[in-house]
Amino acid sequence: MKLFVEGRKDVFTILSQKISPTDKTIWFHAASLGEYEQGLPVIEKVKATYPTHKIIVTFFSPSGYEVRKNNTVADVTVYLPLDTKKNAKKFIALTQPDLVFFIKYEFWPNYLKELKSNNIKTFLISGILRENQAFFKWYGGFYRKALNTFTYFFVQNEQSKKLLASIGKNSVAISGDTRFDRVAAIVEKDNRLEFVSNFKNDQLTVVIGSSWPKDELLLTQYINTNKHAAKFIIAPHNIKPEQINELKTGLTRKTILFSEHEGKDLTDYDVLIIDTIGILTKIYSYADIAYVGGGFGNPGIHNILEPATFGIPILIGPNYSHFAEATALINLDGATTISNLAELTIKMDELLRDELLRFEKGHICSTFIGMNQGATQIIMNYVKQSATI
Repeated sequence: MKLFVEGRKDVFTILSQKISPTDKTIWFHAASLGEYEQGLPVIEKVKATYPTHKIIVTFFSPSGYEVRKNNTVADVTVYLPLDTKKNAKKFIALTQPDLVFFIKYEFWPNYLKELKSNNIKTFLISGILRENQAFFKWYGGFYRKALNTFTYFFVQNEQSKKLLASIGKNSVAISGDTRFDRVAAIVEKDNRLEFVSNFKNDQLTVVIGSSWPKDELLLTQYINTNKHAAKFIIAPHNIKPEQINELKTGLTRKTILFSEHEGKDLTDYDVLIIDTIGILTKIYSYADIAYVGGGFGNPGIHNILEPATFGIPILIGPNYSHFAEATALINLDGATTISNLAELTIKMDELLRDELLRFEKGHICSTFIGMNQGATQIIMNYVKQSATI
């Protein structure tokens, strides 16, 4: 909360210092880190298409801003001041964007109204709409007005398009999810991490990403009793020292933290705990099997597409129904769900024993990613045709 409040105090000062009245700008807004990563393929394409424009990226939450405040794709990265008429007018007056992109489900009525009154083209990208949202309720008139301000909607699925049509919004295209483009590009990057390579030492490796205590309760029991020649890398969602310490003390296998790995022979350890952020995606490139955490909590699992793009089988907890990509991969049999220690033991043992099974499930995952690419190109084709800037 302190970061949320303090981070917004100097936004207008930063904008006035970094943007001059003669600058041309394009603005992207993301709620948090996930939405930023989702929009990144479009941000990069827009930057390449309009090289004389400055790119502005705003965040709502500290979990996005604090991790990506030093990104290299944007010219200016700040928190978005709270949605008041005064803030909206001041922000738009300082930035004067030619194009604006809101990512996934961010709707700020006062900002949107101000954009509309200034005739600024505004797009929703990778939009996802659900029947229980206020836009589609009898009392949702105020929220529906916010939707009137969008020039065009790029949505992920047919349901979202139908819901928008039900309230008279027809400037809509089903583009799919730009996250597929983003994760597909990851494979082409340099994902080498020497310390992970040393730890793996050519052995079967299970990467446990974004785990929560409920995941870890089962996983530590499994690791402690595991009879296979395998190594485990755990990258918890929360890296507070007390939680990292609790996780480490619950493990009876030889365990080392990332923060203490310098100068150590990592081949000598069975478990590596990543007590830092920002490198999980690269770590997945070393995995033979991935477990994605969050599936025992609410709202559910974390990003399943990052391990999927590397063509590895995936295990998740039972709470995944709100995530279309997870549901699809479960139905395709690329991912497997578990709900207790017995199921985890059976499924993990199966994967560790059977190389062909790992290959088959991993191939399903990588093929799924490949077949769902293309959202960024659909968005860019429309933007270039409709926006003269």
